[in-house]
Amino acid sequence: MEPHGLPAAGESDDAPLTRVLGLWQLSLAVIGIILGAGIYALLAPAAALAGNAVWASFLIAAVVAAVSGLSYAELSAMFPTAGAEYDYAGRALGERIGVTVGWLVIAATLISASAVALGFAAYFRTFLPVPPIAVAVVLIGVLSLLVALGVRETAGAAVLLTLVEVGGLVAVIVAGLPRIGDVDLLELSPPARGASSRRPRSSSSPSSASSSS
Repeated sequence: MEPHGLPAAGESDDAPLTRVLGLWQLSLAVIGIILGAGIYALLAPAAALAGNAVWASFLIAAVVAAVSGLSYAELSAMFPTAGAEYDYAGRALGERIGVTVGWLVIAATLISASAVALGFAAYFRTFLPVPPIAVAVVLIGVLSLLVALGVRETAGAAVLLTLVEVGGLVAVIVAGLPRIGDVDLLELSPPARGASSRRPRSSSSPSSASSSS
């Protein structure tokens, strides 16, 4: 046991929890979160701002996410306990900072869940004209009940939904393959809505020109 009431690195906290998730279950669950929040919820707003070059935005985000993921991998290897962020910050900067970091992680999780729920609500409105906030609240409530059933059941549902998300992306990719090369992938902004490609009409019409002659 180290100062601030934290166990030593690698020391078990003797929590009466049984591991029920494997590597592939956790991996698929995380992939589902990435697809739900990063693709299905943000693709349309990102494309509206970046146009055909939206792929560059996701490429930059992927690099940042990879760096963050490697940092978390090293952190979890150094402190193989639940709440590694709190554990690391508590050892390095004191327990008060560790508690603050822990609450920030919880806040980030809540914000992410809210964003995904609102994204689902936006898609749901294409089927039924229901207020997005109401749909998001109901969705979070249903998923909370699912979490209360158990970790194994929650992971199973997450894996199933991940497979559905991957199937949707594969369908979109296959549908778009014949159109490869039809658009400029370096176009940074989409064309303005309602813009007309017709040339402006001349101030003098042929009839007026003939009458003047």
